[in-house]
Amino acid sequence: MNGGPLAWLLMIVCLGAGPVAAAVFLRTVPDFLWRALHTTARCLGPWRPGAPDPRVETPGGVDEPAHLAYWYRQVWTDVTSAAQSGVRAARYALVHYWFGRLTRNLLGGRRPSGPQGKNAFTRAVMVIVGLGTGVGAGAAAVVSGLVFAAVLLLFLPAVALVCAALATAALAVRAGERVLLLVRGVRMACPHPGCYRRIARPAHTCPACQARHGRLRPGRYGVLRRVCVCGTTLRTVRSGGSDGPAPQCPYCEQRLPRALGTARTVHLPVLGGTSSGKTMLLAAVVGGLASWDRRGLLTMECATRHDADELAALSRQLDGQGWAHATTARRPRALMLLVSRGRRRRLLYLYDPMGESLRDPGSVREQQYLAHADGVVLVVDALAEPGVRATLTGDDGGRAVAARPSPEGPTATYERLTGEMQALTGRRGRTPVAAVVTKRDVLDQLVSLPVPGPRIDVWLESVGLGNLVRGLGHDFGRTRYWAVSAHAATGVGALDGEQRRAAEPVLWLLGHTGFPVRKLLTEETGTPVKA
Repeated sequence: MNGGPLAWLLMIVCLGAGPVAAAVFLRTVPDFLWRALHTTARCLGPWRPGAPDPRVETPGGVDEPAHLAYWYRQVWTDVTSAAQSGVRAARYALVHYWFGRLTRNLLGGRRPSGPQGKNAFTRAVMVIVGLGTGVGAGAAAVVSGLVFAAVLLLFLPAVALVCAALATAALAVRAGERVLLLVRGVRMACPHPGCYRRIARPAHTCPACQARHGRLRPGRYGVLRRVCVCGTTLRTVRSGGSDGPAPQCPYCEQRLPRALGTARTVHLPVLGGTSSGKTMLLAAVVGGLASWDRRGLLTMECATRHDADELAALSRQLDGQGWAHATTARRPRALMLLVSRGRRRRLLYLYDPMGESLRDPGSVREQQYLAHADGVVLVVDALAEPGVRATLTGDDGGRAVAARPSPEGPTATYERLTGEMQALTGRRGRTPVAAVVTKRDVLDQLVSLPVPGPRIDVWLESVGLGNLVRGLGHDFGRTRYWAVSAHAATGVGALDGEQRRAAEPVLWLLGHTGFPVRKLLTEETGTPVKA
């Protein structure tokens, strides 16, 4: 064989170190890979459960006091941190044990445990073994590193796919909610005075810490749920239940009914002059809905505790005095009722402004809820019309005065209202109107006037209110007329049939929103209406 002593020496070293390197390589590859993968998997979760983790971002902000969803950002922080921990674990074993202890001791002619070799031959063998150990451990670290990188390259796309799926799900749930609102015709608005603004989505208050969540919806804070800064889990989808976070108006920050957004909202202002009988009619309408509820043909409940308390106070007032006090709110809070029949539900907003708020155009413009009106209940106090009072003779004049007629006639109120409604809504011609002649019990006693018959529009024309009838037919959409005795439908001894009759105007208007009311209404006696 050619070659000098150096070649022989190299051959001996290779023959001696090669098998050692191979053995160490086969021994350390699975060890390094296990250390890297095991440490990575263990560090994906919390370092110490229940203890602060520096990897977690400080949650919340002014509008969204909540933890970001894990998939949105934290998962990438955890994957990066865990992968780095896995690399450090394998590197520590290589540098501190295989290189720093075994290889260094063997190359120095010492046993792995530290004692020096006894003679030159033993030390030479230890050096050869040390070379093999170092080469084998280094090669194992390179190969295990490549395998670990390949595992990460397979794992990261899977994580990205899951995150993309969750982000898509959040967008899909949000879009589905919007489509459902559009299909149901749900248009949310604030019922509180001075606000009345359209609401795209209510704000919500955490029931535990009262933190205000401005946009509680599927998104980066969670798909179906989010976690408040206090740790309370909140649903991000609308449920309308009593156990979820309380909704608030995002503008005036006042409480909203929990049913808002789960049922179509129907806005019905009850309009008329001062002392025309609006509040009495409103009480009679609620009594009529309650009567249908008792018969099992629909269900009616107050949307909030405030509404229940308001109706209870009004009922006590009617039972004790027989009359309702005049409305004093220049801009009213809506009385909210949840009305259901079968699978159809409506959140009913009934507005009862004081009559003085309709006396001049400026006051009418302040009634911003008129912009949301799905229909109008127009209260007609025929006894307030000067031309009608002029025809009364004998005792009829005293009876009319005792009925407390409005100081302004219904024609004047209507003429002021109709122009402002067109300016506010821009869709006056499509708005249905339920015209309700009040104080029917008094009208039936007057001998100077004809008795109201089934055709109330014809009766109005016969007593001198033809301009009002023609104006309604020209200016608004479909119109229907009623004559009601709110006095007979409220208070002690209220007549059940008269209560149901008083509720018909509101039910008829609800019918224009797709609410099934045909069987609850009396047959319309050929009243000419505008289609």
